[in-house]
Amino acid sequence: MTIALSRPDPLSRLWHDAPGYTWLGLLLVAALVPLTAALILDGRMFQGDPVWQKPLKFHVALSVYLLTLAVYARFMPDAMRPRRWRIFGGVIIAAILFEVLWIGAAAALGTASHFNESSVVWIALYAMAGIGAVTLTSASLAMGISIARNRETGLPPALHLSLWLGLVLTFVLTVIVAGTLSANGTHLVGMAPTGAQVPILGWSREVGDLRVAHFLATHALHAVPLAGLAASRLLPARQATLAVIAASLGYSALVLGTFAQALAGQPLI
Repeated sequence: MTIALSRPDPLSRLWHDAPGYTWLGLLLVAALVPLTAALILDGRMFQGDPVWQKPLKFHVALSVYLLTLAVYARFMPDAMRPRRWRIFGGVIIAAILFEVLWIGAAAALGTASHFNESSVVWIALYAMAGIGAVTLTSASLAMGISIARNRETGLPPALHLSLWLGLVLTFVLTVIVAGTLSANGTHLVGMAPTGAQVPILGWSREVGDLRVAHFLATHALHAVPLAGLAASRLLPARQATLAVIAASLGYSALVLGTFAQALAGQPLI
């Protein structure tokens, strides 16, 4: 008699591979309910936007980031799951919790979180948030390096390459763009005469907006592996690997191109 062994459901697999990232990612998803209610019920505006819009966007972005890392964690070598990795994961979780609490507190007070120089306290919080942002982004770098060293992922070579390349590029490109954005003192390059924006995303349609390149940079961990998945299924192994390299270079060029466009004061649309 043959006994069928049941496979763990996706959520159980996430809990097993990255419990901390999964827990916090789901917590941020759950928090979207009260944040959406606050957005609807609280009519206050700040600089032309609802005060709860920014916390809502950050919760979505960070939950996607965390749950993506939780999915990718299964491809790390077992040697990278000891106490030191759990400690590093705890630091990442603490950095993300600080980010969402800082942004949420600013929304509750009806003031700016980013570039807020109204008091010494807000200046200090913004500096701490900058350190936290680099810290939380470093999770993609560490995981990318770990997966690159793991030769037993069971993935096709092109997909394996795309996975760690996407993670590493997320860190490198994000640090370049976000560092410039922070030093600029605002996400805009130029004075927007009317404040016209791209719907939902909020990017300026009149002047350069560094958030475009920032958004694209943070999603390299999705775009490049998707290209690797397609290439590994549609092309022979060698051509698939070359396609992944081309996709990585192309995506990097897209991020840097929109970055240069913004710095030149030109809107994406």
